[in-house]
Amino acid sequence: MATTVDIFIPCFVDQLYPATALNMVKVLERVGLQVNYNPAQTCCGQPAYNAGYHPAARAVAGKFLADFAPPATDVHRYIVSPSASCVGMVRNSYAELFAGQAEQRACQGVQGRVYELTEFLVGVLGIEAVPGARLAGKYTYHDSCSALRECGIGPGPRLLLDGVAGLERIEMAETSTCCGFGGTFAVKFEAISVAMAQQKVEHALATGADYLISTDVSCLMHLDSYIKKENLPLKCLHIADVLATGW
Repeated sequence: MATTVDIFIPCFVDQLYPATALNMVKVLERVGLQVNYNPAQTCCGQPAYNAGYHPAARAVAGKFLADFAPPATDVHRYIVSPSASCVGMVRNSYAELFAGQAEQRACQGVQGRVYELTEFLVGVLGIEAVPGARLAGKYTYHDSCSALRECGIGPGPRLLLDGVAGLERIEMAETSTCCGFGGTFAVKFEAISVAMAQQKVEHALATGADYLISTDVSCLMHLDSYIKKENLPLKCLHIADVLATGW
């Protein structure tokens, strides 16, 4: 079993939601792990890649590979991140970026070690509940596109959330439908993006839930903006923030 893990904190989490990053560290330490953070880390390259600037994305991704090169004493050490979209970028898109490049071997080595927080806890460590986690209320869960489709994350997040004392799950309609963010999509196609957020929020509100929870801050940021603009009675929470509550 892993005793030390590296953590990757996405650029937008670092700048906008640092508490979520700190809560992920709390959770990992709570289950008995030592956490290593490389302060030189920046971005996985996803924004540039999704915008079509592949040479720029390759440069940023190359830095990611260098920042997370495995230590000689622990070449299989896991990399854990609170963002399925960034994990999906590393696992799936780096292969295209580095095909035929000198970094291809290093890329393959990193791809096999990177995990989103919940799939690491459940799939690698076999943990079904974080000791002491407690939050009163009802929640509904949003399956992010990246978690579901790029990382293949299934029941793991719900299993962990159902293990939180005082928290009751109510499934919303069309839980796997996109929230409408999609990075630059929200900028280029604002009207469509907002309409998709509205639909997702309406489904969540129909459950009577207090909390809308997901693995991806990017989705939650988008949905929370709509919720606050409309002054709606629903709170968005990243799963790391929930699992670190109550102890």
